[in-house]
Amino acid sequence: MSQDPKSKSVEVTASDLPLHCPTKDSPLWARHPRVFLDVTQHGEAVCPYCSTRYVFTGELPKGHH
Repeated sequence: MSQDPKSKSVEVTASDLPLHCPTKDSPLWARHPRVFLDVTQHGEAVCPYCSTRYVFTGELPKGHH
C-alpha cells in the first residue's frame, strides 16, 4: 500500500482487502474509529472521517465483480 500525504490518496490492491480506515500503518495520533470501505464496486472509496481517498488497482479477488 502506498500513501502520499499531500494528496491524501492511497492505492490499494486485493491484498489490502477487507479495507478499513485507518489502516494498520497509520500513526496512533492519526487514528479515528475504524470504518470498512468497499473499493471493489466503483474502484475507489472516501473515508467519511478523514477524507482519505482509496483507489483500487490490479485484479479483483475471486468472488468480487
